[in-house]
Amino acid sequence: MNTLVPSVGRTLDRFIKQDQAQFPNATGDLSQLLRDIAWASKIIHREINRAGLIDITGSYGTQNIQGEEQQKLDVIANIRFIRALKNGGEVCAVLSEEEDEAIDTGNLNGKYVVAIDPLDGSSNIDVNVSIGTIFSIYRRKSPLGTPPTKEDFLQKGSEQVGAGYVLYGSSTMLVYTTGHGVNAFTYEGSLGEYILSKSEFQTPEEGKIYSVNEGNYNDFSDSVKRYIDFCKEKKYSARYIGSLVADFHRNLLKGGIYMYPATNKDKNGKLRLMHECNALAFIIEQAGGMATDGKNRILDLEPTDIHQRCPLYIGTKSMVEKAQSFS
Repeated sequence: MNTLVPSVGRTLDRFIKQDQAQFPNATGDLSQLLRDIAWASKIIHREINRAGLIDITGSYGTQNIQGEEQQKLDVIANIRFIRALKNGGEVCAVLSEEEDEAIDTGNLNGKYVVAIDPLDGSSNIDVNVSIGTIFSIYRRKSPLGTPPTKEDFLQKGSEQVGAGYVLYGSSTMLVYTTGHGVNAFTYEGSLGEYILSKSEFQTPEEGKIYSVNEGNYNDFSDSVKRYIDFCKEKKYSARYIGSLVADFHRNLLKGGIYMYPATNKDKNGKLRLMHECNALAFIIEQAGGMATDGKNRILDLEPTDIHQRCPLYIGTKSMVEKAQSFS
C-alpha cells in the first residue's frame, strides 16, 4: 500500500455488489433495497445534525398508534424512509411504527416488505443523545402483481432475509445482516459514503454490562429483580441510555445484556416485536449472541398483530441464559 495515499476502504455500495456476486441466483432487488435504506439514512443524518438550527426538535403535537407522543423528527424520518422505499420499487408495503396500518407502496411487483422504526429514541435528540433507525426485511407471501396483505408481515423473525439498524451518534453507523454475518459501516460525511468498519464480527462470549430501566424495578417480577440483584453482586456495570439502538450497539460490541421485561403495567412488555425485537434478534444471533422474551427465542415467536409487543432479553448468550435461569 502506498503510504502517501492510504486506502479509504470499501464503500457500502461496493460491498453490496461483491456480496451479491457470491449468490448466483441473486437478482439485485435486495441489494437495491439496502441502498434505498442507506440513502434515506444519510438524509436523516443531515436532518439530525442541523436539528437545533432549523427548529425540528421537540414534540409534533400528535400521538402514534402506540399512544406515544410523536417528535418532529419522528415524522420527518417516517416520511423520508417511506418515500425512499416507495421510489426504490423493491418494496410492496411498509410497516412503520408511526403508522396505524401497513402502507401499500403501489409497487405490486415488489418482492419485499419492510417493517421499520424510523427513529428510535427520538425524544433524546433534544439533549443530544444517540438515536437510531431499526429495520426488518421479509419476502412477501402474497403473489407478485397483487396488493400486499397483512399476512406479508405476520411472519416469524426467523423468516427475515435482512435486518439492520442505523445509529446516529458521535459517528453515524449502519449495521446489517442478510444471514451471513454482521457487517458495520461508518458514514464518511465528506465523501457522502458508508465505509466498511467491521466485517463479520462477533459479540464477546462474556459480558459485564447490564442495561435496564431500574426506575421500573418495583414493577418487575421477582425473577427479574433477583437477576438485577445478581448483576449488582457481581459488580457488573449498569449502563442505560434509553435509546434501544444505542444500548444494543454498545452491548453488541463490548458484551452485555439489554432487558426490557414485562411490568405490572405492561404485561406484554413495551417493545414492538415486528419493528424492533425481530431485527435486533436476527443481528445478535448472527453475531453469536441470544435474544428471548424471557422464555422463548424471539425469532420463533408467531406474530398475531402487526403492532404486537413483547418482553426482550438480548445480548451476550451466557448473560441471557443466566437471566432466564432466575425464572
